[in-house]
Amino acid sequence: MSNPIKLALVGIGRAGWGMHTRELENKADKYQYVAACDLLPERVDKMVEKYGCKGYSNIDDLLADSDAEIVCIATRSCDHFEHGVKVLKSGKDLLMEKPMGLTLKQAEDLFATAKAEGRKIYMRHNRRFEAVFNEVKNVIESGILGNVYEINISQGSFQHRDDWQTLSEFGGGQLLNWGPHIIDHSLRLLGSPLKNITGELKQVTAGGNCEDHVIIHYESEAGRTVNMCISGGMALNAGRKFSVYGDRGAMLCDDFNIKMRYIDPEQEIPPVVSDPGTPGASFGASGTYASATEVKWVDKEYKLPGEDLTVIWDYMYESYRNGAEYPIKEDEALEVMQVAEAIRKGTKFDFHK
Repeated sequence: MSNPIKLALVGIGRAGWGMHTRELENKADKYQYVAACDLLPERVDKMVEKYGCKGYSNIDDLLADSDAEIVCIATRSCDHFEHGVKVLKSGKDLLMEKPMGLTLKQAEDLFATAKAEGRKIYMRHNRRFEAVFNEVKNVIESGILGNVYEINISQGSFQHRDDWQTLSEFGGGQLLNWGPHIIDHSLRLLGSPLKNITGELKQVTAGGNCEDHVIIHYESEAGRTVNMCISGGMALNAGRKFSVYGDRGAMLCDDFNIKMRYIDPEQEIPPVVSDPGTPGASFGASGTYASATEVKWVDKEYKLPGEDLTVIWDYMYESYRNGAEYPIKEDEALEVMQVAEAIRKGTKFDFHK
C-alpha cells in the first residue's frame, strides 16, 4: 500500500521547479506535494495548479499551516541556513539543497538544531550518484589499476554568467555552487583521511564579484592526491572529466566515455632493480628508460549507458519510512563545508576534530 511522504517546497526556481519537481514525476507513490512557497506569485500558482497543493508567499505561514512531513529548501544560498533552522524548529524534517550554509559554523549549527529538536536533515548531494563517479570509485576499489596515487576531476564550461550566483551577497561563486558536488567526489575518492588541502580561486569570465574558477589540491594520509577544477572559463576541454593513475594502469573518463589501460592482472611484475652502470647509447629495449619486464597491456574502451540521479529520493524515502541508512552522512556533509571554508579563507583546519 502506498504511503507517500508529504512534501513542501520552498523556492520554486531552477532547483525547486527545474529539478525537484521533475525528478519526482515518476515517484507519486513515494512523494506528494502538499505545500509550496515562493516570493513570486506566478511560481506558486504553477505549483498549486499542477499538484493541487496549498500555496504560500511566506515560509513562516507555510510552516505554521502545512501538514508537510519534509520541507525542501531550494531558495537562494544565502537563505539556506535561516530557512533550514525555521523548518527544524517548526517540528518538520528537512531536505536541504547545497550548500547547507555559507559557513562551516552555519552547517554545524544546523545539525545542532536538528539534534536539539529531534529532527532529521537530508543533504541533497545528488551528484554522489553520478554514473561516472561511481564507475571510477568501483574501478579504483577493484585494484585493477594497482596503487592509485593521483586522481584529477574537472567540471568545465564557458559562460559569461550574470545571475545572482555571481554575487557574494547571495552566497554566489562556484565554490558553493558546483563546489559541494565536486568536493564531495574528491573526498570520497581519497581513499584515506584528508591530510592537507591547498587551493586557488579566480574570477575569469563571469560577472559579479565571485570566483568562477576553482582549483583544490587534496593530499590524503596514505599519500594519494586528488586535483579538482571547476571552471566557467574553459573554451576547450569542457564537460565532466576524470583521470586516474595507478602503478598498474590508468583510466580516463570524458563524460560517459571510458578509456582504460592496465597491466594484465595475471602478470606479476618483479621488483625493479636499478643498474648503476653506463646504459646503452640508444633508447628502447636495449637502451635507457625501457621497462625491465615487457608489459602485457589490456586496453578497454566503453560507454556508460547513462545515470539516474533521482535515486537520492528513493534513499530518502527508505530512510524516512523504513529506517534505512541515508548514504550522505552528517560528518561527510560537514567535511565538504570545512574544505570550502578552508579554501575560502586560505586557512588550515583540524580535519579530525
